[in-house]
Amino acid sequence: MSVSAGDTRLTAPLREQAPLHEQGPLYEQASLCERLALPVSVPGRTAVWWWRIPGTADPRDVALLQPADHIRLSRIRSPARTVEFITSRARIRTVLGALLEVRPEDVELGRRPCPCCADPEHGPPAVLRPATPLWIGVSHTAGCGMLAVSDGPVGIDVERVRQVRTDDLAAAVLAPAEAAHLRSLPEGPARTGAFLRVWTRKEAVLKGVGIGIATDLTAVETHPQSEAPVTVSAGLPGAPVPWSVSDLALPGPWLAALACRS
Repeated sequence: MSVSAGDTRLTAPLREQAPLHEQGPLYEQASLCERLALPVSVPGRTAVWWWRIPGTADPRDVALLQPADHIRLSRIRSPARTVEFITSRARIRTVLGALLEVRPEDVELGRRPCPCCADPEHGPPAVLRPATPLWIGVSHTAGCGMLAVSDGPVGIDVERVRQVRTDDLAAAVLAPAEAAHLRSLPEGPARTGAFLRVWTRKEAVLKGVGIGIATDLTAVETHPQSEAPVTVSAGLPGAPVPWSVSDLALPGPWLAALACRS
């Protein structure tokens, strides 16, 4: 379902607060995002949008970048990553602008303070302006970007399906039960797919916590042998909390997961 008048709100309680309305030609870009149908098991009021990332950046998307974006862009060396960042920043602002009734260029993105050290440079993503109680999660990979909006802490991750040297990564990434499950699968697509499913679940949770993958990944058990939703315990050291994690169905060669505080 494309982002169009009347359908980009979350659930009924938010509908009166955030109707979608036309605010100029930049809103034509909203048709490039699609709202994803979510499993009924997703808790709270949550919505997810996704978009395809083209091979080159659209000048209209570049026009939506803000000074802080240009600083981040200057640190990116890969042309493909550059397009991912530009396109995703524009799509995020377009959807949030429609949701919050402001122009896309008036949406200021930033971060909440890190829950570990209170550093504002590496906490979970946030809408700094306009003021809103909503939480957001952001992810992009080769060819695809995603935005989650929720009334509570939320994390999302998307990965392109690709060859992965699972045996080399297992010791640093997998919990013991996860490693055992992967070893039970035949080498090739089945094992690679299971690894990427573990990774998207794990990273979605850690993004929701706000600490990212700069932690002991082997301490986060994502129950890959179980169909989603699964409950994953994660949080600050010594204070894990339960997260409900759902796998998301996307067309094309991508896997994604959504994590919401239970």
